[in-house]
Amino acid sequence: MNAYVPLVSVADGGLLIPADEVTALLRRLAGGWLESVYDGGTDLDPGTTLGLAEALVELADQIDVECIGFMPLADGDEEDAPPP
Repeated sequence: MNAYVPLVSVADGGLLIPADEVTALLRRLAGGWLESVYDGGTDLDPGTTLGLAEALVELADQIDVECIGFMPLADGDEEDAPPP
Protein backbone atom coordinates (compact mmCIF):
# COMPACT_ATOMS: atom_id res chain seq x y z
CA MET A 1 0.00 0.00 0.00
CA ASN A 2 1.38 3.39 -0.97
CA ALA A 3 0.67 6.35 1.28
CA TYR A 4 0.77 9.84 -0.20
CA VAL A 5 0.91 12.94 1.98
CA PRO A 6 0.57 16.23 0.07
CA LEU A 7 2.98 18.84 1.36
CA VAL A 8 3.14 22.63 1.31
CA SER A 9 6.54 24.27 0.95
CA VAL A 10 7.83 27.81 1.18
CA ALA A 11 9.41 29.50 -1.85
CA ASP A 12 12.97 28.47 -0.97
CA GLY A 13 11.84 24.85 -0.52
CA GLY A 14 13.22 24.72 3.00
CA LEU A 15 10.02 23.97 4.90
CA LEU A 16 7.56 21.20 4.18
CA ILE A 17 4.30 20.88 6.08
CA PRO A 18 1.57 18.27 5.54
CA ALA A 19 -1.17 20.14 3.69
CA ASP A 20 -3.94 18.62 5.81
CA GLU A 21 -2.34 20.18 8.91
CA VAL A 22 -2.21 23.59 7.24
CA THR A 23 -5.82 23.46 6.08
CA ALA A 24 -6.99 22.19 9.48
CA LEU A 25 -5.15 25.07 11.17
CA LEU A 26 -6.73 27.63 8.83
CA ARG A 27 -10.20 26.22 9.46
CA ARG A 28 -9.69 26.08 13.25
CA LEU A 29 -8.48 29.69 13.26
CA ALA A 30 -11.52 30.83 11.27
CA GLY A 31 -13.83 28.86 13.54
CA GLY A 32 -12.21 30.30 16.65
CA TRP A 33 -12.68 33.85 15.38
CA LEU A 34 -16.33 33.21 14.59
CA GLU A 35 -16.94 31.54 17.94
CA SER A 36 -15.37 34.49 19.79
CA VAL A 37 -17.58 36.95 17.95
CA TYR A 38 -20.68 34.80 18.45
CA ASP A 39 -19.99 34.42 22.19
CA GLY A 40 -19.27 38.13 22.57
CA GLY A 41 -15.82 37.38 23.95
CA THR A 42 -14.03 39.85 21.70
CA ASP A 43 -14.24 43.39 20.38
CA LEU A 44 -13.74 42.23 16.79
CA ASP A 45 -16.14 43.66 14.23
CA PRO A 46 -18.51 40.82 13.27
CA GLY A 47 -18.60 41.75 9.57
CA THR A 48 -14.84 42.00 9.26
CA THR A 49 -14.37 38.78 11.22
CA LEU A 50 -16.81 36.94 8.96
CA GLY A 51 -14.97 38.22 5.88
CA LEU A 52 -11.58 37.16 7.24
CA ALA A 53 -12.91 33.76 8.31
CA GLU A 54 -14.40 33.19 4.85
CA ALA A 55 -11.05 34.11 3.27
CA LEU A 56 -9.23 31.58 5.45
CA VAL A 57 -11.71 28.82 4.60
CA GLU A 58 -11.44 29.65 0.88
CA LEU A 59 -7.64 29.48 1.15
CA ALA A 60 -7.89 26.10 2.88
CA ASP A 61 -10.24 24.88 0.13
CA GLN A 62 -7.84 26.11 -2.56
CA ILE A 63 -4.92 24.28 -0.94
CA ASP A 64 -7.03 21.10 -0.79
CA VAL A 65 -7.94 21.39 -4.48
CA GLU A 66 -4.33 22.02 -5.51
CA CYS A 67 -3.13 19.01 -3.54
CA ILE A 68 -5.84 16.77 -5.00
CA GLY A 69 -4.61 17.78 -8.45
CA PHE A 70 -1.14 16.46 -7.60
CA MET A 71 -2.28 13.15 -6.15
CA PRO A 72 -1.24 10.12 -8.20
CA LEU A 73 -3.79 7.52 -9.16
CA ALA A 74 -3.89 4.60 -6.76
CA ASP A 75 -3.20 1.12 -8.13
CA GLY A 76 -6.93 0.29 -8.37
CA ASP A 77 -7.94 3.67 -9.79
CA GLU A 78 -6.73 2.89 -13.31
CA GLU A 79 -9.84 0.74 -13.79
CA ASP A 80 -12.11 3.68 -12.98
CA ALA A 81 -10.17 6.24 -15.01
CA PRO A 82 -11.68 7.26 -18.36
CA PRO A 83 -9.90 5.90 -21.43
CA PRO A 84 -7.27 8.20 -22.96
